[in-house]
Amino acid sequence: MDEKRKAARTAGSQLPPHMPALMVALTAVTGVVEAVSLLALGPAFTAMQTGNVLFLAFGAAHAGRLPTLPAGISLAAFVLGVVCGSHLEAVTETRGRRWFVLGLIAEAGLVLAAAAAGWGLVPRYGSPTPRHLVVMAVLALAMGLRNTTIMRANVPGVPTTLVTRSMTAFLGGSAMGRDAVYGYGTAGWKLRGLSVLAMFVGGALGALLIRAGCTVGWLLLPTAAAVLVGLVYRGQPSLRTGPAAGRERSP
Repeated sequence: MDEKRKAARTAGSQLPPHMPALMVALTAVTGVVEAVSLLALGPAFTAMQTGNVLFLAFGAAHAGRLPTLPAGISLAAFVLGVVCGSHLEAVTETRGRRWFVLGLIAEAGLVLAAAAAGWGLVPRYGSPTPRHLVVMAVLALAMGLRNTTIMRANVPGVPTTLVTRSMTAFLGGSAMGRDAVYGYGTAGWKLRGLSVLAMFVGGALGALLIRAGCTVGWLLLPTAAAVLVGLVYRGQPSLRTGPAAGRERSP
């Protein structure tokens, strides 16, 4: 247990220097993407597939009057993104190249493709057209690839596409939770709090832009740019692989 607590206290301190800030920025990007997918294209999620699984479950039970087609399309595209991303990054790694950088470039390219497909497309919650569903599928493909990239990077407490575990660890290690295993006051603990805040800010920003009348293309264009700018500004993190890529670190 002592070793586990020591590892928790130092979580985040052993990462490449630019990774924590980049992870927080990607979490904010996810908030914008989910605002677009749920409020402008859906209802369905593209990164947080738990929601889609439940939408499909409710539909199977004929309860809630939620359309299941958007959720089904998003889930299928996400699965394809995970499979393609896994193969892409594995092949890249065997060739000695930086799969992390390539994964995020591919993600940005897919988001740009979604922006092009949705150029001039007006947000339409609850009754998506085939074009809305195509844009959603491309976004879910990008988010499936993102999940593969982030799981391989294995940054503790910042999965970038959901904040449930980050929030649990942040609160559990706070003055209220008083659980030392979460490393209260450490860089890793603060990073978890920042990731929750980033998701909120990204989601709120996306929702406000939708309310302001932005079309789908204009919503996604800066989102893709943010991923690329983050890589360039941070000098392209040289992360390639680790002994426990894609897995929780052992205590």
